[in-house]
Amino acid sequence: MKNCITDVKGVKVGHITLDNPLQGEEYAATGVTAIIPHGDNLFRNKVVGASYVLNGFGKTTGLVQVDELGLIESPIMLTNTFGVPAVSQGTLQYMIEENPEVGDTTGTINLVVGECNDSRLNSIRELSVQPSHAVASIKGASTDASLEGAVGAGKGMICFGYKGGIGSSSRIVNDGEGGKTYTVGCLVLSNFGRKEDFQHEKYKLDDNREVPTYPKPADGSIMIVLATDAPLDSRQLRRVAKRCGIGLGRTGSHFSNGSGDIVIAFSTAHKVPHFTTNTVETRRQLREDHPVMNDLFLGAAEVTEEAILNSLSQAVDTTGRMGTTVYAYPFG
Repeated sequence: MKNCITDVKGVKVGHITLDNPLQGEEYAATGVTAIIPHGDNLFRNKVVGASYVLNGFGKTTGLVQVDELGLIESPIMLTNTFGVPAVSQGTLQYMIEENPEVGDTTGTINLVVGECNDSRLNSIRELSVQPSHAVASIKGASTDASLEGAVGAGKGMICFGYKGGIGSSSRIVNDGEGGKTYTVGCLVLSNFGRKEDFQHEKYKLDDNREVPTYPKPADGSIMIVLATDAPLDSRQLRRVAKRCGIGLGRTGSHFSNGSGDIVIAFSTAHKVPHFTTNTVETRRQLREDHPVMNDLFLGAAEVTEEAILNSLSQAVDTTGRMGTTVYAYPFG
């Protein structure tokens, strides 16, 4: 076990990090992160998907169709707020090269891109993220344990006044019958909260040492990507996704007014073919009243909480635009 979303078999993660000075006091401290549900062709072999919006102050793309059809057919991409158009374009270019039939002999494709605002460290108006960065993050994705902290889309993110960014975690759930196990994995892009909100006493952490925090209002955002190999339909998957909010709340978030707190979830248990002549489709799924559902709920809460903590513990001091420095949480 890697304690990472890539513990769900077949899931890949890739990062492209931009960390360079621009003109004057401007700075590129941003990037792109790609989460790929499996190694096959995603458009031709879709996965069951769902989303849940805790607070909708966000600029994601593609979730309307995900919730309507219950399927995900592209990599899940994360970046900064103003990087969404470029990342969408790059992801589209990659997918139509992989699938020449898209927009020609078959329909169009639904891209899923999420974002957080990194403008305190990143010169977001410079539009440093380019379509090529999205392509590179997809091509560089692997099943290895994901890098965490100030990497990829997390390079310029701030959490509880300290350096935040990418975090990941996983759990194993046993159905109690015949030793069947399922994996629940999570990857977060953390960019929310004030120092005063963080439940450091619960984690037996001391945040009163002489480490300055960045003065930040409570508003902020988090993107939560939840993966599992448990056989769930879209409605069940959305029920599990709701429990990610419990893990987020445990750390100290209250889903503030200007916060985009969004969960994107998928199950790798079934691959749904785009091309088929079958009229009827048969799938296996867990019973709603089986105790394993409660364990999946618990797993979703736990991996979200730990992924947020990991995004803090793996981050490093980061300097960005106008010479602004955000410090890592003083763990240990």
